[in-house]
Amino acid sequence: MTIRAILRFPDPRLRLAAAPIVAFDETLAALADELLAAMRAAPGIGITAPHIGVLLRLVVIELSAADGARIYANPCIEWASAERARHEEGSVSMPGVIETIERPARVRLRYQDLTGATRVEEADGLLAVCLQHEIDQLDGMFWIQRLSKLKRDRVAKRFEKMGRAG
Repeated sequence: MTIRAILRFPDPRLRLAAAPIVAFDETLAALADELLAAMRAAPGIGITAPHIGVLLRLVVIELSAADGARIYANPCIEWASAERARHEEGSVSMPGVIETIERPARVRLRYQDLTGATRVEEADGLLAVCLQHEIDQLDGMFWIQRLSKLKRDRVAKRFEKMGRAG
């Protein structure tokens, strides 16, 4: 399998909202496999179809090889805790750059698996952070938009400088 290229910041497609998945078939399963391969090659722990230029609401997360990959079609957060947590985040579309983001500490989401069956899952810790991060991406919100304008500008300049340095 050829590894799909990941879009790089500031590609404008990273700010587009993804469309809901309506066909749960072999094509969707193949896309999930392609996402997993691209994410592992990056390397990363989460990726969305928009990261490879496919505007569909599909997320793949793999926090560790032992846990295996988790696949979420059409995920949406139904509930988020009032309790907040801070965590370092980055993106496969902006490798080498991380910054601390504050988000709800726990979430409950509704999603579909690759067969189209509806599932509900609660998450905390790193999984909650990843789910919120990737769902933001599906909504067209690139992670640095969660930063203050000053930090966002600094992160963008740091990434641009890294690109020039090779």
